[in-house]
This record gives sequence, C-alpha cells and structure tokens, in this order.
Amino acid sequence: MSAQKTSSQTTNRAATKLVEIHIRRRANPDSPQYWEQFEIPYRPNLNIISCLMEIQKNPINKAGSPTTPPVWQMNCLEQVCGICTMVINGRARQSCSALVDNLEQPIKLEPMSKFPNVRDLVVDRSQMFTHLQRVNAWIELDGTHDLGPGPRMDQDEVQERYAYSRCMTCGCCLEACPQYDEDHYIGPQAIAQVRLFNMHPTGKMTRDERLEGIMGDDGITNCGNAQNCVKACPMGIPLTQAIYEENRETVVHGLFGWLKQ
Repeated sequence: MSAQKTSSQTTNRAATKLVEIHIRRRANPDSPQYWEQFEIPYRPNLNIISCLMEIQKNPINKAGSPTTPPVWQMNCLEQVCGICTMVINGRARQSCSALVDNLEQPIKLEPMSKFPNVRDLVVDRSQMFTHLQRVNAWIELDGTHDLGPGPRMDQDEVQERYAYSRCMTCGCCLEACPQYDEDHYIGPQAIAQVRLFNMHPTGKMTRDERLEGIMGDDGITNCGNAQNCVKACPMGIPLTQAIYEENRETVVHGLFGWLKQ
C-alpha cells in the first residue's frame, strides 16, 4: 500500500512538471524584437516543434496573458529539409531533433542572426539559394537523347561527393561562421557545393564557371579559418576540406586560367 502511494505521488509530480520556454519574437520585419515567456506541461520525448505546437494551441504566456501564436517554419520533421533551423540555447540547430530532455531550462529560442528576420522565429534564407545560383550548383544535362551510362568514378571520390550531397541548406554553418555576411563572404555552404559538382565527371565541363563564382570580392579568400562551420554542421559535412580543395583550385585557375582563353 505504501509503495502504491509513493508511486502515485511520483506520478502526480511528473504530471505537474512544466517546461519553460523563452521565445525572441518580432511582429514584422520593421518592429523591434522582444522576449516572451511560456510554460507548457512536460511530457517525455518532447521536441521543440512539439512545444511550439502546444503553445500555438493555447497562446497564453507565462504571465497568464493571451498573446499571438508564435510563428516558425517546419516541414519534414526528420532533420532532412533544414527549414526548422533556429538558435536553441545559443546554438543553431534543427528544432525537430532538439529534445527537451537534453536541454537546459529555461529553453531560449531565437531566429538565426545571419539572415533577415521576417517574424518571430522565421528568417529569409533566400540569399543562400542566390549563392547556389551564382556558383551553378547543378549538372548540365542534355535530355534530348539517351546519353548511355556515365563514366565510372573512384569510390573514394564517390564517398566524398556523397558527404557533400547531404547538405540540407539549413544555414547552421553560416550562423556559426564569424566571417559570413551576405556582402562579405559567400560562406562554406556554397563552396562545398562547388566541390560537389566540380568532382562530378559531367560537372567538370563547367568547373571554371563555378570557380569564377567563388573568386569575387566576397569569395573564398575571405574565409578566416575559424573552422566553426564544420563543428556546427548537423550532417557532419567536411566543409573545411571543401574550402581547402577549392582554395587550391581557385589559385591554379587564377594563375593558369588565362591560357584557356
């Protein structure tokens, strides 16, 4: 009987356990940012997305005042799309894979600082895709006829290319990079994609165009070698290796590229 009573008391305490969340909010791009605090009931295996959805269902802050539901982005919920990336307790990461049980409270949620803040936790990451367009991050294919099987690739190159192909354009590496700025440094994400497509047998045909894309005033030479990017990448992409390889390629291209003209 005593054991049952103790078990019941433990269950009641767990039922009343709360998760405290502080969200850095903004109503629109022109309004000031402010912090708002929330509390929700604790459940095992909660992730940040679940917490935000709980707040969205009943948008009342910690002070008991009704407020607007917080705004964020999500899609795959499997750490594949990268769209739910935000700064959680000072670190850029995906909110779908951030578990409350592994986080210190109060949990502080902020939008990424390297991109324009649209509203609450939503940022405009279009500059990343603009940079991908600039470096021609695709393979040109002629689909008008059967090209047959492509050339064989060395397995070491295949494995390296696969690592780069796992990039989900989440922006964690750019958020962690002290050099990254839309106008100052193109960033490790675009450079790694240059490496990915320049290693492709067909992509080598347009290799020089990609190198030109990272040789401008905001190009690869602005890397400060902080190496924060490779530590921040949730997919373990060898970003510093890509920067090293493309730095070497751009030097060679700069010295001898004129011979091809």
